[in-house]
Amino acid sequence: MFSLDSLKGTNVSRLPYSLKILLENLLRHEDGVSVTRDDIEALANWDPKAEPSTEIAFTPARVILQDFTGVPAVVDLAAMRDAVVTLGGSAEAINPLSPAELVIDHSVQVDSFGTPDALVRNNEIEFKRNRERYEFLRWGQNAFDNFRVVPPNTGIVHQVNLEYLGRVVFDSETAGRRQAYPDTLVGTDSHTTMINGLGVLGWGVGGIEAEAAMLGQPITMLIPEVIGFRLKGSLREGATATDLVLTVTEMLRKKGVVGKFVEFFGDGLAHLPLADRATLGNMSPEFGSTCAIFPIDEETIRYLQLSGREPAHIELVEAYARAQGLWRTSGQPEADYSDVIELDMGDVEPSIAGPRRPQDRITLGNVRATYRKELEPLVQKRTEPAGEATVEHEGRSFDVRDGAVLIAAITSCTNTSNPAVMMGAGLLARNARKRGLRTKPWVKTSLAPGSKVVTEYLKRSGLLKDLEALGFDVVGYGCTTCIGNSGPLQPEIAQAVADNDIVGCAVLSGNRNFEGRIHPLVRMNFLASPPLVVAYAIAGTMDIDITNEPLGKDDSGADVYLRDIWPSGHNIQDAVRENIDSQMFRSSYDSVFRGDENWRLLPVPAGDIYEWSADSTYVRNPPYFEGMSRDLAPVEDISGARVLAMLGDSVTTDHISPAGSIAEDSPAGRYLVDKGVAPADFNSYGSRRGNHEVMMRGTFANIRLRNRLAAGTEGGWTRHLPDGELMSIYDAAMQYRSESTPLIIIAGKEYGSGSSRDWAAKGTNLLGVKAVLAESFERIHRSNLVGMGVLPLQFKEGQNAESLGLTGEEVFEIRGIDNAEAGEVRVVAAPAEGESIDFTARVRIDTPKEREYFRNGGILHYVLRQLAAAAS
Repeated sequence: MFSLDSLKGTNVSRLPYSLKILLENLLRHEDGVSVTRDDIEALANWDPKAEPSTEIAFTPARVILQDFTGVPAVVDLAAMRDAVVTLGGSAEAINPLSPAELVIDHSVQVDSFGTPDALVRNNEIEFKRNRERYEFLRWGQNAFDNFRVVPPNTGIVHQVNLEYLGRVVFDSETAGRRQAYPDTLVGTDSHTTMINGLGVLGWGVGGIEAEAAMLGQPITMLIPEVIGFRLKGSLREGATATDLVLTVTEMLRKKGVVGKFVEFFGDGLAHLPLADRATLGNMSPEFGSTCAIFPIDEETIRYLQLSGREPAHIELVEAYARAQGLWRTSGQPEADYSDVIELDMGDVEPSIAGPRRPQDRITLGNVRATYRKELEPLVQKRTEPAGEATVEHEGRSFDVRDGAVLIAAITSCTNTSNPAVMMGAGLLARNARKRGLRTKPWVKTSLAPGSKVVTEYLKRSGLLKDLEALGFDVVGYGCTTCIGNSGPLQPEIAQAVADNDIVGCAVLSGNRNFEGRIHPLVRMNFLASPPLVVAYAIAGTMDIDITNEPLGKDDSGADVYLRDIWPSGHNIQDAVRENIDSQMFRSSYDSVFRGDENWRLLPVPAGDIYEWSADSTYVRNPPYFEGMSRDLAPVEDISGARVLAMLGDSVTTDHISPAGSIAEDSPAGRYLVDKGVAPADFNSYGSRRGNHEVMMRGTFANIRLRNRLAAGTEGGWTRHLPDGELMSIYDAAMQYRSESTPLIIIAGKEYGSGSSRDWAAKGTNLLGVKAVLAESFERIHRSNLVGMGVLPLQFKEGQNAESLGLTGEEVFEIRGIDNAEAGEVRVVAAPAEGESIDFTARVRIDTPKEREYFRNGGILHYVLRQLAAAAS
């Protein structure tokens, strides 16, 4: 192993755990080029109070992918094989150099629910919809080295990573030498950070960055600030890990940790089970941090034993962690941190978050007041009174009103990986069932575990029957509602909601509740623990104070309150202890790569070069490398640019590149209809990310997008300038392209927050956008823009579009780019009449390596030229 103690003249012991992992990585990859002795010394002598300024090259041990981001990644690799051959190289040059594992979890939708056969029916529909994509992935599995696929109907990528794929410490042989080193990774999903709970350093990156990492390119980054999060005490009776993570999310969003590492420490860790740590790690993107990591300790070892890892490997993990100073013990000296924030876990209260952002935490007693406050402006926008309707469904008549819980979903690896909250949901369901309570008929209920282990322990405990009795049947092993794959509402309910402008709600145990994400007809989304999901499904409305009002009446007519059915911590702990063992994990993962019969019977295309089909609407050869030459042209200034969209704060990657349903009258829908695809077979944007024609038409097509250039509209609309004609953003972009007009986007704070969706950058590029000018960027999206050759520019502190008087109707010049060497550029915005607006903006190309990527037109172009040059 590369011993950290070998660094003489430094005090490595004071470094945070996460930086020790990075330091070992640099030591092991020192080559005098990508990693130099100066880099190692800079990290070893890290000044916690200094502004990040030193670039380092981090080489992850592996890459993990999910299918929505993984399919386009494999499409890109296949296209790169074509391109490298054209440039004179060998197709075999495009191969993952380190393990790459793809888990298919993003495609299953909740079409069927509330019935014993829902799982089988949804699985059948999934394969019917996604057959072409899955055949392509099976080709990739055979065509590429070091690439494995976990088939559908297995689990959610981050939970499978936590329970099975995560190594904690690698043990491999290199050049005849056996080496032990920390498990590190990057993933094509922002919630890759869930593995941080196991002491594994990793985070989400865009697909293009992950592809480069698979091909041996290091991840370049500035040595980050590390925020220490001191945990004290333990959770009070009635508080859950979900309440804890929502509290931490609120605290860290207020603190501001974008681009920083967060590291948990303190004696409170002794009272925090690993599943709770994984829940906290999972929501690092919601904090805004790059990662949210825990050290290795006795609890890590206990979890590895529980989850069925090999005893010899567990011994290696402990021995390595102790030898490298990576082992946590209570009372040990604290590391040096850039800053420290503290929480006594005994202060955490039962909470939910919503209705639109994960950081907007609401204590349980304030939910009704918050709901009513959020409802008021929506009611005021109505042109005629509405907000309620009588619905006839399956022989029953009932009223659906504003605030109705239309979707109640126990979903997402964030919480289904946590036995305590899952057992808590089951016990609450049992207690409710005993009192004769039922969920309301307008609520679409679902249970989508992140792994089959969950189903096994719910079955063993008998609690699955109680959940099923309330409509929470297992609908699939995948992300489902958490990513917007909630499926259709019952037709009568959907019609009533649409016709009467009813403000419906969703309650889910997920990690994101952005506007328009969960379902197009659902206006408010609330994040809650699994037990509270069940409770709100029984209540059927958010217009209730469930801390003081009854959820319903029992068979004798007596009121039943939440406190009457909430399980005690003691009962939950007993259920966990008595019903979960290591054999359950081993049997669930025994044939994890084999798949079911649907998977095994898929035909597998042969050959190292993929045979693209001109008729395919799922997988098409992308245009990124068309006309590419070995030689670089200098980056030119941008002149005569128009604004395609002028956006506000907190524009998410969901807004930029939606993952959900495709509207028939949208540009993407019209394209599919022209290709002979029936609307019922559109599937989702996420499932069609292997087809750039669909995805570029879907860019900025979110139904909740608000473009100030198209005031009074909602969705993917803009005005073409200078004539002012209202049209779709895609149609406007194509018209500008025909006029040879470059485009820019103007936005507010936190542009690109949310998922690590590389199509938010790819689509931006394909629409002809040359630069994005924002008040601030979320980390991954900024990196993705650079990786696609789009220039990220940031307003100077204290400036924004409003303060400068920009309307978005100006013609823009961006001067002084200086072949991507400039730290600032001059922006001149010329209105149709009057004085030009002249200001400077900060160039957010943050590292020298990023400058190389940008000059090449993107990271994949850079890698291709490197490989082609090496071949010649």
